[in-house]
Amino acid sequence: MPVAIIHDYLNQLGGAEKVLNVFLRLTSDATVYTSVVDSGVRAACVPPQVPVRCSFLQRLPLAVERTRLYLPLLPLAFERMSLQGHSLIVSISSAFAKGVRAPSGVPHLCYCQTPMRFAWNLDGYMRYERVSPMTRAAVRLLMAWFRRWDIHTSGRVTEFISISRTVQERVRRFYGRPSRIIYPPVDTVLYHPVSPQEKGDYYLVLSRLLPYKRIDVAIEACNRLRVPLIVAGEGRDEPRLRQMAGPTVHFTGRVPDDEARRLLARARALILVAEEDFGLTPVEAMASGTPVIAYRRGGATESVIEGETGMFFDWQHPDSLVEALLRYCPQDYDPIRCMEQAKRFDTVHFLTAWRQLLQEYGYQTRAEAA
Repeated sequence: MPVAIIHDYLNQLGGAEKVLNVFLRLTSDATVYTSVVDSGVRAACVPPQVPVRCSFLQRLPLAVERTRLYLPLLPLAFERMSLQGHSLIVSISSAFAKGVRAPSGVPHLCYCQTPMRFAWNLDGYMRYERVSPMTRAAVRLLMAWFRRWDIHTSGRVTEFISISRTVQERVRRFYGRPSRIIYPPVDTVLYHPVSPQEKGDYYLVLSRLLPYKRIDVAIEACNRLRVPLIVAGEGRDEPRLRQMAGPTVHFTGRVPDDEARRLLARARALILVAEEDFGLTPVEAMASGTPVIAYRRGGATESVIEGETGMFFDWQHPDSLVEALLRYCPQDYDPIRCMEQAKRFDTVHFLTAWRQLLQEYGYQTRAEAA
């Protein structure tokens, strides 16, 4: 009973790609379908024996490196995918993947990372993008069409599965659909705390460097307090962030997984300013015994326990984060309690929940998946 797994794009490494990698442990006959594929990303998250089929966009100039250039074509790219021969469709979707047309009678399960963020929260998404008024007006017209398409294609989904209560509410509000929740997975056994003597004095941001992630807030707050901040990650907002960074802010670029785990374990705390759909990084920090200082919105409010595994600030503004940093005392938090909380989101729970769901739809998962 071959399964088709639909993924938005395989040209960057983020939380959705980690989800895909773990999900593939459940299957022995999957084919991955996506819009564009970067060979390095494919190697990092898809086993070599799993076929990956990409859309016609793969052949267009710069489509892999700058997929946003072809944004209006992405709905067509997924609608034209031929999924004949599959008995189950699973889309891992934050934008376009759920828009595929399943063959008649074939169930389509959508693991919704979020309804299309840039269409439904355009003002919040565009506020920090530097574009001309004409471009802004054109984008508004395109997003109005995307919202209609997004609602229409939600009817092609047999069942929605949300990654958090935050996303569950969006699915209800935008699509009028119920959904069960399966939290994304973290391999907590890979993360380990360090002794108090090994702890560093730096705060950590571990993220793709994109405007909506609001990393500028963390940089400005640490500039004001003159405290060390390590920014690990890469993205198109990096030049602007580097320009505003003071002498206590250090950029590492994208780091390999083992270095990311080392940075998390030694950090004074992880700082999260974005309103995340769920957010794997806070869970990874807690699995490392490191508390989280997070914006009080989105998925972090579901994973971080205030006063036990971290603390919240109320506004995406340097003043609010500065106030939180001044109150923060690492000795108030027990690394063991952080690790216990992280285990609630361990990979084993994700695999168990998905195995049960897939079996409801008649799909027999790999017995050794764990």
